[in-house]
Amino acid sequence: MKIHLEHVQPREMMPGYRGRLIHGENMTLAYWDVDQGAEVPEHEHLHEQIMHVLEGRFEFTVGGDKQIYEDGELVVIPPGVPHSGKALTPCRLMDVFSPVR
Repeated sequence: MKIHLEHVQPREMMPGYRGRLIHGENMTLAYWDVDQGAEVPEHEHLHEQIMHVLEGRFEFTVGGDKQIYEDGELVVIPPGVPHSGKALTPCRLMDVFSPVR
């Protein structure tokens, strides 16, 4: 199946986070446009997650370890580990989740 990302309608999943989600059989790929200052509250889930900062600066706390991620940097979040984040600038992010969300 061929998908053009620009044809996937973005949805505001939480304030300041507009996502385009593509679901496969075993994983979900999410592209986010994030407003500066938008936050993701601390949460955890059964999914393994890999976050890639495509553009911007994003403060991300994983298991109590707070770091700032910039263009081209990635972080792996194991299943069941609490994490939260905040966009320090406008950001474009990509998340991969497995299993599918």
